[in-house]
Amino acid sequence: MPQLRLALNQIDSTVGDLAGNAEAIVHWTRHSAEQGAHFVAFPEMVLTGYPVEDLALRSSFVEASRDALRALAARLDAEGFGELPVLVGYLDRSEFAAERYGQPAGSPRNAAAVLHRGGIALNFAKHHLPNYGVFDEFRYFVPGDSMPVVRVHGIDVALAICEDLWQDGGRVPAARAAGAGLLLSVNASPYERDKDDTRLELVRRRAREAGCTTAYLAMIGGQDELVFDGDSIVVDRDGEVIARAPQFAEGSVILDLDLPAAPADAPSGEVDDGLRIDHVVLSEEPLPPYEAELAGGYADRLDDDEELYTALVVGLRAYAAKNGFDSVLIGLSGGIDSALVAAIACDALGAQQVYGVSMPSKYSSDHSKGDAAELARRTGLNYRTVPIEPMFDAYMGSLGLTGLAEENLQSRLRGTTLMAISNQEGQIVLAPGNKSELAVGYSTLYGDSVGAYGPIKDVYKTSVFRLAKWRNRAAEERGQTPPIPEASITKPPSAELRPGQVDTDSLPDYDVLDRILELYVDRDQGLDAIVAAGFDRALVAKTLRMVDAAEYKRRQYPPGTKISPKGFGKDRRLPITNRWREAG
Repeated sequence: MPQLRLALNQIDSTVGDLAGNAEAIVHWTRHSAEQGAHFVAFPEMVLTGYPVEDLALRSSFVEASRDALRALAARLDAEGFGELPVLVGYLDRSEFAAERYGQPAGSPRNAAAVLHRGGIALNFAKHHLPNYGVFDEFRYFVPGDSMPVVRVHGIDVALAICEDLWQDGGRVPAARAAGAGLLLSVNASPYERDKDDTRLELVRRRAREAGCTTAYLAMIGGQDELVFDGDSIVVDRDGEVIARAPQFAEGSVILDLDLPAAPADAPSGEVDDGLRIDHVVLSEEPLPPYEAELAGGYADRLDDDEELYTALVVGLRAYAAKNGFDSVLIGLSGGIDSALVAAIACDALGAQQVYGVSMPSKYSSDHSKGDAAELARRTGLNYRTVPIEPMFDAYMGSLGLTGLAEENLQSRLRGTTLMAISNQEGQIVLAPGNKSELAVGYSTLYGDSVGAYGPIKDVYKTSVFRLAKWRNRAAEERGQTPPIPEASITKPPSAELRPGQVDTDSLPDYDVLDRILELYVDRDQGLDAIVAAGFDRALVAKTLRMVDAAEYKRRQYPPGTKISPKGFGKDRRLPITNRWREAG
């Protein structure tokens, strides 16, 4: 049976950085060649970064992507890799723009190309275009209509892009009809909690449907609110795992595959879903047997809490690095949210690049001030104290505020202080709000909501506690100092804006609240369905009213790492002006 040494390069790329992304492709192609690879692959739209969003509608960017692809092909050939087929995702356009209603301007395509001998041996566009959650690909792209098959060393390799594997029909059954020995899908599918298990079952099922070995190559890194977790997978035709890459780690999976020989007659014509076969022969002769085979390996899986925490670290690190920021600023209250954000920031950037500011008011408890200082001591982050009481007194003397206005003034003074330090010293401010608070509007505009990024924006409060405990436990297992003071975890959550205040004065118990919010926010369940799940009707009605009334606040919150199937932002789009209320 013919053999093929496949290199799956699970790498990060930056949107718009065509030169930097091309350099990374050359680097990893060189590495793959040094390991004896015969076919090299990179993730979806790796040359442009993903998602490019409305950049796809700029003809100048589309043409720059096409030019960069041609230049990359020439460079690979000049550096001695011309005989090595390299699959690269990029932004293309249809050569035959169709001017009709609903057609994206200029007919851009989410495409990939096989580079060989200094040119483009074959290119194709994604067939299934996702249009749910964070995806708007109907807005940007036109679908591909071919079934690309490339013959390499006597083996037919069928090619697909991301959603082509996730949706029924299209290229998966077409690969079987074309008689392919390998189905290779390149992807930029964002991370979500528990998605790794779903992904594995998907790849197994598609391999059985395609009737051939199936490789799923994933991207890693982060782009704005999205995180990509790697976890590339190769399974045989029966769905048995051959290799699995690490999560959240850049690298190359290189493995030898025993695959069936291509048929004597090249496949042609139309196959399933109306796709026409686009078959290109690069090399007919099978390779001689290897002296030693590469197995690819199976990386250990992260447990659920470590996976989630790592996603938050990678998301913040990518956002800071790709936007040119090397340090962050956090308001440290001594509470659990700012403590977890600080721990994430220290792990993402290093403690020396994290600056914490305690901003006590007359309502701040001694233990909260002490917990903030203890966090700084444990982590080694830069720490200072800036009391807001003199500022607060000056405002109160001028305005004479009471009640909620007086409470919110304290939060806004802290926000102003952080932004002033940020402007003066150059760090970006991290907003510490969690998903539970954002859902019900338990945050202050221009106060605790200020910042350039919200690392735990998509993390419910109950998960905040769980992750803090995990991070401390992980430190203890490594013989390190747990970063988060135990008191920050065990004391009742409080904004400390008035004497004796605790969160449960205004909110249900977080365990109950988060379960209601998951049904309403993440699963789009209505009041009756949530009540039927076992919750008190009056409590559900109150909670839903708070969520609905806070939409305008969420629109003004900074971006933050998405880890759930439906985060606040592009996932969940509701009108601010809206008189429909589930609660009546």
